[in-house]
Amino acid sequence: MNIVVVGTGYVGLVTGTCLAETGNTVTCVDINTEKVKQMKAGIVPIYEPHLDVLFHRNIKAGRLSFTTNLEEALEKAKIVFLALPTPPGEDGSADLSYILGVADQLGKLIKDYKVVVDKSTVPVGTAEKVRAAMQVNAKVEFDVVSNPEFLREGYAVDDFLKPDRVVIGTSSARARKTMEELYKPYVRQGNPIIFMDERSAELTKYAANAFLATKITFMNEIANLCEKLGADVDMIRIGIGADERIGKRFLFPGIGYGGSCFPKDVQALVKSASEVNYDFSILESVMAVNEKQKTIILPKINSYFKNNLKGKRFALWGLSFKPDTDDIREAPALYIIEELLKAGAIISAHDPEAMNNVKKLLGEKIEFANDPYEALKGADALIIATEWSLFRTPDFDQVSSLLKNKVIFDGRNLYGIDQMKQLGYYYSSIGRETVIP
Repeated sequence: MNIVVVGTGYVGLVTGTCLAETGNTVTCVDINTEKVKQMKAGIVPIYEPHLDVLFHRNIKAGRLSFTTNLEEALEKAKIVFLALPTPPGEDGSADLSYILGVADQLGKLIKDYKVVVDKSTVPVGTAEKVRAAMQVNAKVEFDVVSNPEFLREGYAVDDFLKPDRVVIGTSSARARKTMEELYKPYVRQGNPIIFMDERSAELTKYAANAFLATKITFMNEIANLCEKLGADVDMIRIGIGADERIGKRFLFPGIGYGGSCFPKDVQALVKSASEVNYDFSILESVMAVNEKQKTIILPKINSYFKNNLKGKRFALWGLSFKPDTDDIREAPALYIIEELLKAGAIISAHDPEAMNNVKKLLGEKIEFANDPYEALKGADALIIATEWSLFRTPDFDQVSSLLKNKVIFDGRNLYGIDQMKQLGYYYSSIGRETVIP
């Protein structure tokens, strides 16, 4: 099929590249001229494992191309994916201006039947708004479909190529046939393509992310309680994870969730509920708890240093909101950095992929180290904010020799309590015993 993907962010670029991988001809459209120029030159603008291989392969094969010209891209297209940003407004609602702006353009530009697919995460009723915006000027038939993405950053390529389910919201038999044909190559192992109405598809995405955010937040609350009661959250995690009704995933406590999806989607779902006079109180609590959780290690740091952080040097491992991505949106590390800087601390940070993005945001407010060990030189303590594999098994002899004090504040529970006792560290983590040498 000939496909257009409008928007080349994390969702759009992965979608376009993976659609090209199964033989479709895909044109990715973006208004950012410099970004399009870079992609045409073979530069992948985001970090996502395995994306670069597919990206270069499909450009070389002529199946993947980039342009700023939407009208030209539409000429042969059968399907148009909208993968545009929906940032939260001040009131928490999703900003649909990008999507509706493109919808208005599409209505003026399409010359034959198209299936227009909302791939962005959008509030209930957006498909109807897109349809209405297009109908103002459209002179041909078209269908608007809701096809929410379930792509995890760090695993997005695998998630697209081997989805555990594909959700498609449409009331059109013609659009359903087109979408079924498009996705058949991705579900050969038998995972379902689930068809439903547009509104249910839109809400399915929000419900999934809100549920996972709630699960994470519940475990963070349990972890915080463990510290008060002298219990071990790792043991509890294993104990409840063995219950198949609960499952083992998303039970690891830490310093809160971040990223482009969970914070924005939970907030948007609460806003949508409020618009129909429904008080989604459980999600209100999730947001409040997560906000506190991002800086839950700050009181521990202040306690150890007797509320005097001025001039103290901290090594910070991890800047992205999760491993295997360069995405720093709502990353807990940024909140920790902000509070440490307010207190007069000095920070030397290392992250395998996200340092350039943080440099653009913070400039020279913090130092950036070329590797994890460089960040440790002369530091009064190490703070771990992201669970990159690189940090899981460091050379502790080298760590000990570079740190001024053998002190670790671990926001991701990477190391064992017994291990830290044997190595003689002061070790404070989440929901577990604090090791005091």
